[in-house]
Amino acid sequence: MIRLGIVMDPIEGIKPHKDSSFAMLLEAQRRGYALHYMRPQDLFLENGQPFAQTWPLEVWDRPKTEVYYQLGAAQTLALAELDIILIRQDPPFNNDYLYSTHLLELAEAQGVLVVNKPQSLRDANEKLFASWFPHCIPPTLVSANAQRLRAFIEEHQDTIFKPLDAMGGASIFRVKADDPNLSVIIETMTDHGKHHIMAQRYLPEIQLGDKRILLINGKPIDYTLARIPKSGETRGNIAAGGTGVGMPITERERWLCQQIQPKLQAKGLYFVGLDVIGDYITEINVTSPTCIRELDAQFGLNIAGELFDCLEQHLDTRPA
Repeated sequence: MIRLGIVMDPIEGIKPHKDSSFAMLLEAQRRGYALHYMRPQDLFLENGQPFAQTWPLEVWDRPKTEVYYQLGAAQTLALAELDIILIRQDPPFNNDYLYSTHLLELAEAQGVLVVNKPQSLRDANEKLFASWFPHCIPPTLVSANAQRLRAFIEEHQDTIFKPLDAMGGASIFRVKADDPNLSVIIETMTDHGKHHIMAQRYLPEIQLGDKRILLINGKPIDYTLARIPKSGETRGNIAAGGTGVGMPITERERWLCQQIQPKLQAKGLYFVGLDVIGDYITEINVTSPTCIRELDAQFGLNIAGELFDCLEQHLDTRPA
């Protein structure tokens, strides 16, 4: 029996009908895995050995208004006793998240398959990672300097400003060159030049959808979820009120996936969410990519099943 641990945000707070971590748990249980639930604060280190307080977990595919999970009695477990650990904690990537990756890297060194690879979670900031593929991204500037940011806006006239550590469309601004609030936006987002932010040329194709492409070991699922902004919005994120419309992946999108596939595979990034607007990659999500449930429902897929098929193959090739 495969023993699966999952590090996630509190399970009582999720929306099971749309939560990708929950889809993974349902599939793992269907395969007969033993499920062990833990939160980031339940990890601990004792005399150099990684442990966690965990709870045996059962799940049911039911609405949040019904009982959809049950926890068994808490137990202390050496992480090396697990076969797979899924890291599914949502950003922000703060110091506590960083410390979790260090503890989980010790478990990885003891033979546990940790998904995604802890070192790569530290390396691959979800906003900055796309810059490794400059031929795939729109004109982009990362800076804390107001003068540089102003020059970028002057050049492109219509831009998007993003913090480097948020998710779900939080704190994203569309900024035009004639915006009377330009100075205060730059001051607020950079904290008067102390923090870097990302500026990208505004892509009007956002009105056709901010597409989420899910990749398993670098290979894309055949369908994308175009997250269409609601009226008056520039953000397509579902968390910001966008509507998810599934559609087949395009040849351009497959090409974008091919460009990043070797690096994803080399870094042990088994499950990734690629965000594409028009012809360009805007973000590469590696911490807790979503949209499994929406794509499964619209196209009769089993994306979590494809993920575990891949992970089981990697378990079989581990050194004895």
